[in-house]
Amino acid sequence: MKTAFSGWRYLWKSQDIRRKLLVTLLILVIYRLAANVPVPGINREALASLIQSSNQSGFFLAFLDLLSGGTISSFSVLAMGVYPYITAQIIIQLLLPIFPSLQKKFQEDPREGRKLQERWTYYLSIPMAALSAIGQINIFNSYSRGGQIVAFGFTSELWLPSLAVLLTMVGGTMFAIWLGELISEFGIRGQGLSLIIFAGIVARMPHNIGVIWADEATRWPMLITMLVIIVATIFVIVYVQQGRRNVPVMYPGRRVGNRMSMPVKGSLPLMVNMAGMIPLIFAGALLQLPSVISSYFLNPNRYSERVVQFATSVNNLFNASGPYDWVYWLIYFIFVVVFTFFYTDVLFTQQNYGENLKKVGAQIPGVNRGAPTQKYLSKVQRRITFPGAFFLGLVAVLPYLIHLALNAAGISSQTSSSTIFLVSSAGLLIVVGVVRDTFLNIDAELKLHGYDDAHLIK
Repeated sequence: MKTAFSGWRYLWKSQDIRRKLLVTLLILVIYRLAANVPVPGINREALASLIQSSNQSGFFLAFLDLLSGGTISSFSVLAMGVYPYITAQIIIQLLLPIFPSLQKKFQEDPREGRKLQERWTYYLSIPMAALSAIGQINIFNSYSRGGQIVAFGFTSELWLPSLAVLLTMVGGTMFAIWLGELISEFGIRGQGLSLIIFAGIVARMPHNIGVIWADEATRWPMLITMLVIIVATIFVIVYVQQGRRNVPVMYPGRRVGNRMSMPVKGSLPLMVNMAGMIPLIFAGALLQLPSVISSYFLNPNRYSERVVQFATSVNNLFNASGPYDWVYWLIYFIFVVVFTFFYTDVLFTQQNYGENLKKVGAQIPGVNRGAPTQKYLSKVQRRITFPGAFFLGLVAVLPYLIHLALNAAGISSQTSSSTIFLVSSAGLLIVVGVVRDTFLNIDAELKLHGYDDAHLIK
């Protein structure tokens, strides 16, 4: 009797699939090794003191360290990961509707349009990585009380080491992007960047579980709470991600000889969460901009006291663990909901279901072909996007809600805030999504090689 996972035994029988899996694992190992290479000129003592501090900035940076897979705690050359590329990708996608010539290019030749989009995404990734690196260094130096983390500044004494640090961090980001592209080309197809992000999140989890275990006062309450929330969140994520609204579509019959077959009734599935995790990343990146910009004006030796006070207020307001953390999380929730609707609308418009259905002669019952069909489908998509947008908003603010619940229950410690990302569904959304897509990709590869009885996912 064959089990549901009988297809796993075929993974090593197929030489091509085995090679792709080994290449993927090798590249991920290289990525994790490179993640331990620090930026030159780092003040390790000041950095360790800042990460381990019990104040709000220490908790905030520990949160970022979990997100980056431990690259923040060592200020690695890969501290920014592939997020500048993702931000550039989102910006390019949002700019497409503004330029009709690009839209026309996509409609005439989608393959050339995608190549053009990828090229400009790479170009934009470089300045985005440079801006992110400068902002990250300034934020770290402003939080540090034990001296500068990195001696940075384009003065006559520091311009050369500052340029070296900047080029190293930008180069690290482009190296991570290149590794992701190698995975997509020679490993698991189309999963490169997702697996890079996945590896960073998962690699840090064992360490932080050990941190929870080391705190005897809150060991068991934290572990039980984490397990319950992880299981419940995974169930909700899978349920929402699988959500579809099937719109009935009538496809024209085919001519067989002198006879015409009857029209075929089908359906067009519309996803509840079409945007995926993109609104979370984009809203988070946008909320970091005020902190990045204000970090340039925190030096009291260069700016007046009033300017420094205003910059400090802005920095505190847009700090996830600052004195006005509830304002940050409220804005984050609103941004995620708004960007979910906006990004879904952009993607849905680019797909142009109305014209595509018209070309094949299909029609939604009771709706005219072409523009009326697109308008009807857009209305349906916006309606079902509301629960998906609200779900992503809850995903975004779940770490804050869990933190409040732990404090209300009296389960509060220094480790509870630093490990909050472990029970954050934002991280789980990425992990579950990548695992699911990877399984589906492997299943498709197995079937492509003739192993039709391999059903990895039911």
